[in-house]
Amino acid sequence: MQNKTHAILCPSCGKLVSRNSEECYSCGYKKPGRVYANPAFLKFFTGQISYVQGILTVCIALYIIAMILNPAALLNFNRGGLFNILAPDFGVLIKLGMTGHLSYTSGAVVKLPLWTNITAIYLHGSLLHILFNMLWLRQLGPAVEQLYGSSRFFLIFTIAGIAGFLLSSLFSSIPTLGASGSVFGLLGAIVYYGRDRGGLFGQALYKQYLQWAAVLFLIGFIMSGVNNWAHGGGFIGGYGSAMLLSYQEKKKESLTCRYLAIGALILTILAFLLNLPNFF
Repeated sequence: MQNKTHAILCPSCGKLVSRNSEECYSCGYKKPGRVYANPAFLKFFTGQISYVQGILTVCIALYIIAMILNPAALLNFNRGGLFNILAPDFGVLIKLGMTGHLSYTSGAVVKLPLWTNITAIYLHGSLLHILFNMLWLRQLGPAVEQLYGSSRFFLIFTIAGIAGFLLSSLFSSIPTLGASGSVFGLLGAIVYYGRDRGGLFGQALYKQYLQWAAVLFLIGFIMSGVNNWAHGGGFIGGYGSAMLLSYQEKKKESLTCRYLAIGALILTILAFLLNLPNFF
């Protein structure tokens, strides 16, 4: 029986290479065929994994957990108006990882731990809060994944959220939470793509998403209780990280980006683990 040598795409550079090669002829990646032996590794190394659904699931799960940890919040259905319907208990949100500054009756102001700039991205303060953010994430996330690749999407999402909360902590003294800073970061990434790519398609995207960002910023200034500093910081963080990471048409997503995304994921998990002592 004749042995067949199968050609595969190198998980690092995307060039054709023999599955049995010791290293890629183009980039030197060692044993490229090993990736194809494991379906889970294959999805990761070839950029087929999507982070959008995972983020949606985690945000919704944490909102449900926050409500379960204080069932009394369910009875207080409409606490403080439409935008506070089914709002989780403030103390529970602090334990789960809300960020910002806490003010006490004694006059002391305490900055919540640095890692809460990550955990707060996945927490939400009411039913409408999470509904709006998840709808925008569902709208923008797949578009950014398509333009930048799944790993760069997650990096942009994470960096934008952190940037938004860091800017908020500089100019605001109130506790804050939510994925809206990251959502504005996704808007910033698409705006950068449209401006840098140019052409009819790029200009159309640039104008459309810049208008969306402007409208959302305006709504944020009109409505009360909106953290506009986090939105602005998120937009800047998303635009800047997109510029540094580049997009698929300009530069294919590399293994380095995929490793960085896994690093960001591990950092996110670690941030939540650091909050566990708050419950004991």
